Parts: sequence; C-alpha cells; structure tokens
Amino acid sequence: MDLILKNARRIGAEHALTDIGIAGGRIAAIAPALAAASETIDLGGRLVSPGFVETHIHLDKSCILDRVRSEKGDLEEAIGEAAKAKAGFTPQDVHARATRTLEKAILQGTTHMRTHLEVDPGVGLRSLEGVLPLIKEYAWAIDLQICVFPQEGLLNNPGTDELMVEALDRGCHVVGGAPYTDSNPLGQIDRIFELAREYDLDIDMHLDFGPTADGMDLEYVCKRTEEFQYGGRVAIGHVTKAASLPMPAFEVMASRLADAGVALTVLPSTDLFLMGRQHQHDHNVTRGVVPAHKLLHHGVNCSLSSNNILNPFTPFGDCSQMRMANLYANICQVGKQADMRECFNMVTRRPAAMMRLSDYGLEVGKSADLVVLDSASPEMAVAELTPVLYAFKRGRKTVSRAPATLHRP
Repeated sequence: MDLILKNARRIGAEHALTDIGIAGGRIAAIAPALAAASETIDLGGRLVSPGFVETHIHLDKSCILDRVRSEKGDLEEAIGEAAKAKAGFTPQDVHARATRTLEKAILQGTTHMRTHLEVDPGVGLRSLEGVLPLIKEYAWAIDLQICVFPQEGLLNNPGTDELMVEALDRGCHVVGGAPYTDSNPLGQIDRIFELAREYDLDIDMHLDFGPTADGMDLEYVCKRTEEFQYGGRVAIGHVTKAASLPMPAFEVMASRLADAGVALTVLPSTDLFLMGRQHQHDHNVTRGVVPAHKLLHHGVNCSLSSNNILNPFTPFGDCSQMRMANLYANICQVGKQADMRECFNMVTRRPAAMMRLSDYGLEVGKSADLVVLDSASPEMAVAELTPVLYAFKRGRKTVSRAPATLHRP
C-alpha cells in the first residue's frame, strides 16, 4: 500500500476506530491494525469522509466586488451589475479569478465541483476560455464539471442559442438554464431539454428564484423530465418561491419532485442575501431558503452549495461546504440529530448522487478522494464548523493543516 490512515472514524461506524489503506489511488483496505511498508498518518480518532462535493458555484463571475455595486442587494441589481462587469471580462481575467476561487474550494476539502458558466452575446465564450483550462490544470486536486447556461435569457437574447451550442461542442458537461430571466420561460425549458437530449447531457437549472410562490415553473420541469425520461438526470437550484408555500402545498411539491426524479440544490448564502428585499421590510424579513431536509423526508435528493463568491449576488464567501451546512442548519432551525447528519450528507454523498459520481465513497475499490475533519461525528462537524485537516485526491495528499493549539502559561 502507498498510504495508511491510522485510527480513523468512518460515518456510520464512529464508535470503532479503523485503518484505511490506499494503493494506486484507490481505497485498498478498511480494517483495524493494517500494516505495510508505506507512509502512515495517525488520525487520532478523527472523522474521515469522502471529499466535499460542490454542485452549484460560479467560478467565472467570482471575486468581482472591486468592479460592481451592491447597494440595493436584490436580484435585479445583481444581474445588471454582473452584466456590466462581464463586458470587461477577458479569458486571462476569468482564469485568474476562477483559479483563486477554485484553490479556496480545494483548501476547504472540495474534491468534486460543478461550476455554472454564463454565455451570452456580451461575454461571448471568454468565460469558457478562462475556465476550461482549469479542468486539466487542477485535475491533481479536484474533478471539475462545467454547466453552461444563459443567465440573461435565451429566446429573448439573439445569438445566445448559438453560443450555448458552441460551448457544448467545446466540451461542457452539463446544460443549464435560468427561465425566470427569459421572455418565454417555458420555451427556454423546452430548448434546454432538447439540447440535453441532443448531447446526452444532464440538466441543472436555476429555477423559481423569487419571493412568492406565484408563477412557479417547477411543475413544468417535472412534466418535461417525465416526458424525456430524464428522471435522475435533472437538478434545479434556488427554488426560493417554494419557501413561501404552506406545508400542505410544500408536501405536494415534494412528492412531485420525488416522483419525477428531480433533485434540488439550496444555496443558503445567496438565497438568504437576495430574498426578502422586494418590499423593503424592516422587520419579519423573509428568509427565502427552502427547507431541504424536509424534502429529504419525501424522497427528494438535495444538496447544499456556495453559489456565488464575492460578487453582487453574494458579497462574501470562502468556498467552505461545512460553512454552507452550518449556515443552512441555522437558517432552517435544524435541531434533530438525524437532520443534522443530513446537512453533512447534503455536501457529500447526496450531491455526489446528484452528479452521478459512480466512483465516489468511502468503500474498498473506490477512488481515494477523502477529507479528514477535526471531529468525531458528522453532526458535530456541522455544529462546530470543524476545520479540514487533510484532503486527498486519488490517494495523494493535496491539503494539510495543523490543528489549533493552546499555548498555556
């Protein structure tokens, strides 16, 4: 074996310490008292998990606070400010900012990522040209997917469809949409499904991003998912409109998503920042964050993700999936230990299932994409915002940090 992680705790078996042996980039053995003439790291009873999975982030427009305003803090301003900033993007500029953000994510233990990337006549394919090289440049630490989508509309924005097709021809892995910015939302959804079928790609849409449940497109996405026989291959993000549904209607929606096989990603930081501003309330401000753990109870797969980092959609962020899990647990008042564990699952195995990562998991034979957390359980890791001490990609150590130490007098 190439590496042995000694005295590790595994999720589901935290009561007993074990060793994890790694060979050829894969998990070769999980058993007590492994021995081999190889490097060993004694974890001292700390938690080992498959690496964090980020399903919804925007590398291309991250780190642009120095060139935009964020005064009203609403979606309209964010889209407008980002559109103006995009006009000045170059492939080199995008590459530099995306690299900065990607490295933050790696340092936080993320080993798989899906970045959403915009194309339109204003920015052309410059963002794609900046991000695409990162797939190979950072393959040593992270598997990176690109989901191309039209942030500023598709059918109402001539030239965007051709750019979407060219981006798919150049190797994007997933096709996305933002129907709420289009003059014909249902027409955009139809076109996205057509492109997905033509290129045999999964779908990941921004959907139903608004303050009330009026005019939701979720049912139409479920309908098209069934008609295209795309269950298990469609994800939707935000769906903040569902946060205002009464519980009976929420449960009907949950059953519909589960039956259609449509997964949902909640973006706690962005959804909390942008929602609740439309009436300028100074009290009882709407949270606008969908209670994903309640959807899980109905069989819907859900993930938590960062979305935007340091831009007008979210003017903060450190790419920590643990922070997203903790923030979500606070916003949605998660108290039950089983639901707290699901908060951890929503940044690990659940997004892995959403992205259909067949080689993911802490099992013999799987790729050794792992993180070590300074905790003894996933529940406490979420509750305490536990730091990542090590990360491994295909068995190679990519991140390490020392635990904090008290220097007593």
